[in-house]
Amino acid sequence: MAEVRKKKNSNKSDNKKNVVNNKKSSSSKEKKSLLTKFRIFCNGVVSEFHKVHWPTKENMIKYSKATIFFIVFFSLFFYLINVLFALIQSLLH
Repeated sequence: MAEVRKKKNSNKSDNKKNVVNNKKSSSSKEKKSLLTKFRIFCNGVVSEFHKVHWPTKENMIKYSKATIFFIVFFSLFFYLINVLFALIQSLLH
């Protein structure tokens, strides 16, 4: 039982040491120059850029056709609704 308590206490002191070490390392991170921070940012951007799943040419053509179709369809739909309401309004007056 006493050994377990010692281990628990030693873990607490180890955790305190880690917190102190983390504070020191975080302060050293803050001292990085603006150029270094920019390089780190750019490296992250490039690594995320490589993770992107780019669509194939066939998929792009298919998605473009679908987009153009929906734009034309809804444009005609709202145009016809507008004409219908204009006709109803002219009949009422």
